[in-house]
Amino acid sequence: TGMSRLIMRVAVFMFFGLFFVMSFNMISAEADADENVEAQSLVSKARATFESFMADDGMVWLHKNLKDARGVLIVPQMLKGGFFLGASGGSGVLLVRDEKTGEWSEPAFYHIGSVSLGLQVGASAAEVVMLVMTKKGADALLATRVKPGGDVSAALGPYGAGMAAKGVTADIISFARTKGAYLGLSVEGSVIDTADSLNKAYYGKPVVPADILIIHNVTNPKSAELRSALKKAAK
Repeated sequence: TGMSRLIMRVAVFMFFGLFFVMSFNMISAEADADENVEAQSLVSKARATFESFMADDGMVWLHKNLKDARGVLIVPQMLKGGFFLGASGGSGVLLVRDEKTGEWSEPAFYHIGSVSLGLQVGASAAEVVMLVMTKKGADALLATRVKPGGDVSAALGPYGAGMAAKGVTADIISFARTKGAYLGLSVEGSVIDTADSLNKAYYGKPVVPADILIIHNVTNPKSAELRSALKKAAK
């Protein structure tokens, strides 16, 4: 009968609708799991990169001025073509220091990309540490997108034992190495974006940088080693 056919069609529609919802949820869960693994890997690599920079005798200026930095952005790997076709880029984590307690925040995830990062000098990859030296620089990184050299001032960090006393003034000061050798890499003209999906995956819910860096309403115990390394080095 007509009523039977209608009931059958509704049942089929509900079946496929339920199947679609279940499939979508499974795919979303797998994507979140993959991004959680990616985020934790990035935190681990950031710690290794930071400790490598702190063991570099040529990074004297960085060593001496870390205690005065308001934040540190660590990019374990900057690649040619790593952000979008024909450009240079990578992902990293930003941690902000509490000036009263000396404690470091949980990491917030960012992407950085540019067509003019300086990797054209022959290096195909670099590891980067940026010191955020001013309140203006730290506040700017709470926004969705920041342009060093535009929204905030940027400068190359001095390298070498004789450069420890060199005066450098900028909101963000960058240091870069490739295969262990110092690389004068300018971040002017780059674009720093929040990595919302990585932040969500790492903390289990949608968050903005202010939640992580200022309000401190999310935590992840797996960041403890990175935060401890920063605290120890800044003393």
